[in-house]
Amino acid sequence: MATLPTLFLSHGSPMHALQAGGAGSAWADLGATLPRPRAILMVSAHWETELPMLSGHEKPETIHDFSGFPRELYSLRYASAGDPALARQTATLLRDAGIPASVNGCRGLDHGAWVPLRWMYPAADVPVVQLSVQPSLGTRAHLAMGAALAPLTRDGVLIVGSGHVTHNLGDWFRSQRATQPLPYVVGFADWLHQRLVAGDREAVLDYRQIQPDAARAHPSEEHFLPLFVSWGAAGADENASRVYQGLEGAALCMDAYRFGDHQVT
Repeated sequence: MATLPTLFLSHGSPMHALQAGGAGSAWADLGATLPRPRAILMVSAHWETELPMLSGHEKPETIHDFSGFPRELYSLRYASAGDPALARQTATLLRDAGIPASVNGCRGLDHGAWVPLRWMYPAADVPVVQLSVQPSLGTRAHLAMGAALAPLTRDGVLIVGSGHVTHNLGDWFRSQRATQPLPYVVGFADWLHQRLVAGDREAVLDYRQIQPDAARAHPSEEHFLPLFVSWGAAGADENASRVYQGLEGAALCMDAYRFGDHQVT
């Protein structure tokens, strides 16, 4: 079986479930062109725990973890199967690498998972397991998690980190009427692209100390940490390619990346 690439997606507003936009079209293209996985491991910014947790339910519910949106959005369901065996396998890989992990048999799929998947695999016919993030543990712990999970990419599992290249909701709300992106958003996205393509892991791992606008781009880290899991799972010497470039409003960068092959953009 061929080794699958890994992905990092900026998932945007839950409204992308109803209005695909450019990002949704890019997600659909990925689902149509990637080798079909046997299962998906989705690392979502919207599940935060103290230690890594895997969703182990056979039929995960669709979690509507947001408020104030149109009623139509709350009626949507993403009825994929879970994969308890994959959840256990993933937890074992993490524990074998010295990373404590366990399985949560009740957890469903939050919008960081099901909104992109709604366009990638609209038939919901690929089993999905979620992996939580641990903001208190930082970038290096999440890169190590990804490295421990690299064997899954050779076993038909598509590893997808779902977060954001920039995620400052305060700036997003305050700039609703802006017609141009905030300069720091473009600066941070360009810096990240250069560093990812160059394979400069140390710079990206230390982004908060190196990139001048890092703390504004990510006032908290949960939406950036999924990138390190997917990047780590692709292997140390693999290329990164940007498969979508875009913005939501003036403050949310919607860029998406693919790791683990040689499609360079």
